[in-house]
Amino acid sequence: MNVKSRRELIGSIMAGFGSLFLTAEGNAAESKRPNIIYIFTDQQSATMMSCAGNQWLKTPAMDYIAQNGIRFERAYTANPVCVPARISMMTGRFPTAFVAPSGSALENDDSLRISKIDEKVKKTFLGNQLKKAGYDLAYGGKVHLPDLMTPERTGFEMLTASATEELSQACVDYIKRAHDKPYCLIASFINPHDICFFAIKDVRYATRDQVVVKEKKAGPGVPKKLKDAITIPEGVTDDEFFGKYCPPLPPNYAPQQDEPEAIKGMVKDEKFRLLARQNYTDRDWRLHRWAYHRLTEVADRQIQPILDALKASGQEDNTLIIFSSDHGDHDASHRLEHKSSLYEESARIPFLVMYKGVVPAGQVDTTHLISNGLDLLPTILDYAGIENAQTDDRGRSLRNLIEGKASVEWRKSLGVESQIGRMVVSGPYKYIRYDKGAVQEQLMDLQKDPYETKQFADDPAHAEALKAMRKEFKAWFPQADTK
Repeated sequence: MNVKSRRELIGSIMAGFGSLFLTAEGNAAESKRPNIIYIFTDQQSATMMSCAGNQWLKTPAMDYIAQNGIRFERAYTANPVCVPARISMMTGRFPTAFVAPSGSALENDDSLRISKIDEKVKKTFLGNQLKKAGYDLAYGGKVHLPDLMTPERTGFEMLTASATEELSQACVDYIKRAHDKPYCLIASFINPHDICFFAIKDVRYATRDQVVVKEKKAGPGVPKKLKDAITIPEGVTDDEFFGKYCPPLPPNYAPQQDEPEAIKGMVKDEKFRLLARQNYTDRDWRLHRWAYHRLTEVADRQIQPILDALKASGQEDNTLIIFSSDHGDHDASHRLEHKSSLYEESARIPFLVMYKGVVPAGQVDTTHLISNGLDLLPTILDYAGIENAQTDDRGRSLRNLIEGKASVEWRKSLGVESQIGRMVVSGPYKYIRYDKGAVQEQLMDLQKDPYETKQFADDPAHAEALKAMRKEFKAWFPQADTK
């Protein structure tokens, strides 16, 4: 993306500040294969939607999908880093399925270097199966996939590499085309990912370490310092801004008690993380949160034209719309920014589904564990009418859950990979096994401690839960199990 477009983006963030001053027949449809639109953002946590109860931003486009369909509260990424997460969404498999099964974690850059894939496995990728079933395919926006998995390699027409307003227009133009068969359109928006560049830029201009400059190429339109990127509009006092419009510090702002060495190492290894944790003041962190909320609103405004075009063209009632994100962002929790950890803010993502006349409107599912990496592909293939679709057997079609079918048998636990370890969630518990450090396992009780301020693996009262979660972990990740 060029300098001008990124500068325009920051301008749109500031323009979006004004929004905060505003007050806050199924059988027939099933007989016809729907169009399918998958919209996803980059680095958006599950709580970053007004329909999820967040009062510090307004997301009318996302809210519209939720209000006319279903919102899953317990949806997780397959891996809280860009490339591995995207590999899972397009293949329905954990990213480690494409490397030697050593049990080690898969780094983001290593994911891009995947150079050999079995031909039988390639045929199971989302695009290849949809194309074989007679769907037209189109993809626009950020890709960030290994060369063998890019949209063009798996049957998609590439509409545009832009991941902002140009992507919105490309999708609108595609929807307006004359279509003689159903289509699957994927729109991959960049934001709120640009929040990354605030800390990266702060490191670049606060240190003389040229390695950081070379390895972390910040978006050229982002002002060089956080304090320069966020300015309080004229006529709004400091007290008014921080009192009414800027999100407060999160309840889990402090680093976790007895923070694992794996997390400390993650912070130490990437200097922008270390600088943010050590140097950002409370005010800086609040401004950082404010920017993250505004960037999410930018993405929402770019999604709106797609929904408008569907409605205007009369296609809305025959279109399955799925909205999600590749992973979340720490958003100042535990004095962290960026992603990569297995904390809820990083690993839990939005997941919305709308299909008018088929999916009952206004549902909120607070129970079922969803993986947008494992479950997206079988869900889309199910709605596309592909019988005996080839998928990873750990992935499940969400169709019965989405359509409110009674007595749906569902998984009782869900696994998630990361660069620093793996986790399994089940009921109120989360069990994490790290690859490095003295503290290699943690047990979280999300009912007693939803903000993950401490862990319970050493608590005698949680001994049975720990034993059960170790068993669940072994079932999900036998190659990584050492307990």
